[in-house]
Amino acid sequence: MAGPDASKDPRWAAIVARDPAADDQFVYAVRTTGVYCRPSSPTRLPKPENVEFFDTAQAAEAAGYRASRRDPGNALTVQHAAMVEAACRRIEAADNAPSLSELAEPSGMSPHHFHRVFKEVTGLTPKAYSSAHRARRMREHLGMRDASITNAIYDAGFNSNSRFYEASNRVLGMRPKDYRAGGANAVIRFAVGECTLGSILVAQSERGVCAILLGDDPQKLVQDLQDQFPRAELIGGDEAFEQLVAQVVGFIEAPQLGLSLPLDVQGTAFQERVWQALRDIPAGATVSYADIAERIGQPKAVRAVAQACGANHLAVAIPCHRVVRSDGDLSGYRWGVARKRELLEREKRAWIFEDNEHSGKASA
Repeated sequence: MAGPDASKDPRWAAIVARDPAADDQFVYAVRTTGVYCRPSSPTRLPKPENVEFFDTAQAAEAAGYRASRRDPGNALTVQHAAMVEAACRRIEAADNAPSLSELAEPSGMSPHHFHRVFKEVTGLTPKAYSSAHRARRMREHLGMRDASITNAIYDAGFNSNSRFYEASNRVLGMRPKDYRAGGANAVIRFAVGECTLGSILVAQSERGVCAILLGDDPQKLVQDLQDQFPRAELIGGDEAFEQLVAQVVGFIEAPQLGLSLPLDVQGTAFQERVWQALRDIPAGATVSYADIAERIGQPKAVRAVAQACGANHLAVAIPCHRVVRSDGDLSGYRWGVARKRELLEREKRAWIFEDNEHSGKASA
């Protein structure tokens, strides 16, 4: 329901001018989105009838609004980002993963509230962040040839061998000695197919799909997979496995079909935060690298976000093609800018078609 016309309030002029001098005086909330912003926020100007004014951010939150993620300078957003960053450093420095209550205590929040804020800032739960950090440390230690696997387990934050070996398939995708050996003894099934974007390779480990690669040369795609898992046992997929490839191809050709597959996602804690943020981008939409950096609570890490996109081995399943430069330029794409442009155009056409279909049914 629309409220009084905010354009008649003298504070509206500060919002239109995006005046930073007014940031300490009030915040404004938007009824249609449920968020609040500072007057200088770079977000899109709302309709005056949807705006509500508050003297403080705390008052806006008490009324049920939340801080806009697109307003990185919002005082409460900055406070939350600093609080979560401190919690991340505590997780990384701890020999044993701190409990949720221990992490929440310095913030003065309840564990439940802290859990929600942490996930909003990082894209991961505290437990998932801790697991990703331990996985990264484990990979680093296993990469040191003079370190024993037992020492690597304890240095990575696991307080017993049994706890790590119970989780090793989830953490590494394989046994630790096999990971150290470049995937030795791991079985990865794969198949190469063709689609209108060229050749496509789909590979699957015991955990899930671990690679979706696009290119012009099928042999080069197989070589890329071998480079990723140099000592794994690569087995050509049978007819049943090729149905998985057909499912991925079907999604590429008709994005409206959707794609729901178990994924074997392995990366650093930062990469996994970026990749989760990418999976939250709706089909047919695009965001900038800067947008992703803000969403994960690290607005200055734009270049690192771009590098995480480039490290993605799961084309379309983790949709790095939906990320563009701030000026709208498509910029680089691991599998070619032409493919990126075509994927985006197909998604937009599918979105428009679906929207028209719903409109037609509504008017029928």
